Amino acid sequence: QSSSPSDANNDKGNSTARPSPNPSLRGRGVVLNTTGAPPRQMEFARLNLTYTVMSKRKLLELVKEKHVHGWDDPRMPTLSGMRRRGYPAAAIRAFCDGVGVARRDNTIELARLEFHVREELNKTSPRVMGVLNPLKVVIENYPEGETDELDAINNPEDASAGSRKVPFSKVIYIEQEDFAEVPPPKYFRLAPGVEVRLRYAYFIRATKVVKDEAGNVIEVHATYDPATRGGDAPDKRKVKGTIHWVSAEHAVDAEVRLYETLFNKEDAEDVPEGGHWHDNLNPDSLKTLTGCKLEPSVKSAKAGDAYQLERTGYFSVDADSSDRKLILNRTVTLKDSWAKVQKKG
Repeated sequence: QSSSPSDANNDKGNSTARPSPNPSLRGRGVVLNTTGAPPRQMEFARLNLTYTVMSKRKLLELVKEKHVHGWDDPRMPTLSGMRRRGYPAAAIRAFCDGVGVARRDNTIELARLEFHVREELNKTSPRVMGVLNPLKVVIENYPEGETDELDAINNPEDASAGSRKVPFSKVIYIEQEDFAEVPPPKYFRLAPGVEVRLRYAYFIRATKVVKDEAGNVIEVHATYDPATRGGDAPDKRKVKGTIHWVSAEHAVDAEVRLYETLFNKEDAEDVPEGGHWHDNLNPDSLKTLTGCKLEPSVKSAKAGDAYQLERTGYFSVDADSSDRKLILNRTVTLKDSWAKVQKKG
């Protein structure tokens, strides 16, 4: 409690006057107990994450110097940034419960937070198919003008989530990386003469390619086996690759923002003498893709809705999204076994 001059005057000559409080506490609104025991103050260390900074001063600097697009930028370690990126509240709570509270400074791996995000989204987010870098595929022997409605599971982790219908037509899109004219070893995706399974659909076999003037493949022609509807062959023949796809006629156009770590180094402030922590900013922390193709079930998606794009990652509908322009933010990637094979190679 703080005393006033009038209190001091009234206490003159009074042997029972209360003692003057600690001057360092005046004006701070601090109330001490009167038991005679000294107050105890406990301090805890800041929760630090790899590949980012947690200092409010440094975060403000990032915003003011426009290294990010505001406090709610999905790369920022703020609650508004995490919410916009699509981190579920339950995942953040689970992460905090797991790391606990420490008195000594320590740094937690960002991968640990991402683990909890994946774990939560895996249980709760519906699956959809989306192609980020489209490659046109024409099914030569599929009837012109026809559409087939195929059953797709909404979430294999939640039986109550049910299923949805996915349209299939003569022209579809697949990922560019899911086709190789000259496939490398251990490549189990589409290639000339190679048969693969289209997720929930049919077996197809590539027959020829169409190239532009620069020699880039811009279109693939293929045939399908009508008997393999649903993804299984009556003769029990096996295929090693399963790829996702989107019907070209029914596809929803979208902009997709791929987020990486804000800094290139685990310790953002690890710079040589004379350097600045800005030097560790990752120039590729945001990559924007346009012309992405998504299945029509996302047409009515609202800001904050979360999805798993099969074989690609977890995504959240951005606040900038509208009825005329769907925008998805990548929340976190999936584990990619093919990327591991490429690194080993």
